[in-house]
Amino acid sequence: MASPREPKQDRSRATRLRLLEATIDSLAEQGWGSTTVAVVAERAGVSRGATQHHFPTREDLITAALEYMFDTRMEHAGRESVALPIGPARTEAVVDRLVNYYTGPLFKAALQVWTAAAADPEMRARVLPLEEKFGRVAHRTAVAHLGADDRDPQTHRLVQATLDLARGLGLADVLSDDSRRRAEIVRAWSGVLDASLRIRQDDTASVHT
Repeated sequence: MASPREPKQDRSRATRLRLLEATIDSLAEQGWGSTTVAVVAERAGVSRGATQHHFPTREDLITAALEYMFDTRMEHAGRESVALPIGPARTEAVVDRLVNYYTGPLFKAALQVWTAAAADPEMRARVLPLEEKFGRVAHRTAVAHLGADDRDPQTHRLVQATLDLARGLGLADVLSDDSRRRAEIVRAWSGVLDASLRIRQDDTASVHT
């Protein structure tokens, strides 16, 4: 038998979700300065009092939105992994998806928070541990999708270089559409990465035989 509290709990979860999504949309479209509790509440169709019941401060709201944003992207990445091709095409598909993440609205929203945190010690203290967590998980996900052996130091650096490249291409895309040049870079780097990973795998295999 359903608990009488479940509908209320469901409504609470739905309200929280609307607030988090409205926060991300506001950050990506309007920037840090315009993403206030009042603006987010209005976008989400939630009263300010109800918003502050879930997130007492603006910092609480934005920090929770960052975590939700990252968790959502990693959940999508996990589902996408089953459709990745085999062979060299897999490497390019993985690199392309990483770059797409860093050029999408979620990254643009996160970039607004990172920029603000650079000048706000309290926000920086909140964001730094999250950024370290995000970096570790993103690295592990890339390694898993590439099928690479991250125990090898050179392989570890190659994967990290791929993530750094993706982030840099995301930054280049903030002010103008950089898609044509970006596609060329993705193809070129994917070829280098695939060849390098194969060499590392062959070297590792020869050591263990």
